[in-house]
Amino acid sequence: MITKVLCFGELLLRVSPAPNDVEEKQPFHLYMGGAEANTATALAGWNVPVKYCTVLPDNFMSRYILDYLEYRGIYTSSILFSGNRVGVYYLDRGADLKSSVVYDRERSSFSELKRGMIDWDKVLRDVSWLNLTAISPALNANVADVCLEALEAASRKKITTSIDLNYRSRLWKYGKQPIEVIPALVEHCDLVMGNIWAANSLLGTSIDEQIHEKGRKEDYLEHAKATSLEIMERFPRCKSVANTFRFDSDKDNLLYYTSLYTDGKQFNSPEFRTKGVIDRSGSGDCFMAGLIYGFYNHHQPQDIVNYATAAAFGKLQEQGDATDQDVFTVSKLRTDNDA
Repeated sequence: MITKVLCFGELLLRVSPAPNDVEEKQPFHLYMGGAEANTATALAGWNVPVKYCTVLPDNFMSRYILDYLEYRGIYTSSILFSGNRVGVYYLDRGADLKSSVVYDRERSSFSELKRGMIDWDKVLRDVSWLNLTAISPALNANVADVCLEALEAASRKKITTSIDLNYRSRLWKYGKQPIEVIPALVEHCDLVMGNIWAANSLLGTSIDEQIHEKGRKEDYLEHAKATSLEIMERFPRCKSVANTFRFDSDKDNLLYYTSLYTDGKQFNSPEFRTKGVIDRSGSGDCFMAGLIYGFYNHHQPQDIVNYATAAAFGKLQEQGDATDQDVFTVSKLRTDNDA
């Protein structure tokens, strides 16, 4: 039986100012987003069987959303209908989710999830990999508990699990600090992805406060290795840790590289550089998809990190939250970058 990857998290609608060349005709653009939906979209485009679990209101707009997800090749049978609204976020043109973003997610259908509402035995029946992010448990204590419920169910079924350590400080407003919540989830995860700063904020791992003053790639990668080893020692189930590094020297120049620690060794990607970025949203989600794509297809670690890095870098030149890159496009970007 062909097993699927399951991505679990909140689907969001994103509203952004239209690009300069069309803003007079249409001042705003609407995109479908959400980190886990972005990852699912990438995987489906790379021919990985993937389904998506979220909660939507039972109305005509949700039917259009399902039609679109299915058009992209994502299985939607695990989507639950409940509540009254889809979450929204507003992002400035060309901005990063850590800067000019406004969330409108209170009382969304997903945010009203509670333990027991999802039949995980049914949802996980044909699943070999469960992926979620640290964004969902940032919403409220009940959703954090549902994330733990999902990971516990996956653990019982010996399903591979992964988590993206997305840190969204604007979301943690319910009286809990990330470090009080996220470690209990990571205890059930085989793959952890993020960066050295997110790991420090969400897991309490060590951080060199002078790392930017050193500023050398070798120092950042050595720190990634130390962080990876610290995570794996603290969370014995974790077998692989990935770290990303994205530096904007100015508004037009960007440097991107990553690392993957697995099988007792760190594998570092090549450097990718660009002048000008079209859209920063979804790049990390694309990187996570690339990791899952590689592990799912039993690729070698160096190939896994190289593909994931190229995919994430390519996403920076696409408008919207989810990638339209196929395997050929990502592979060509890798080859062109090596030339």
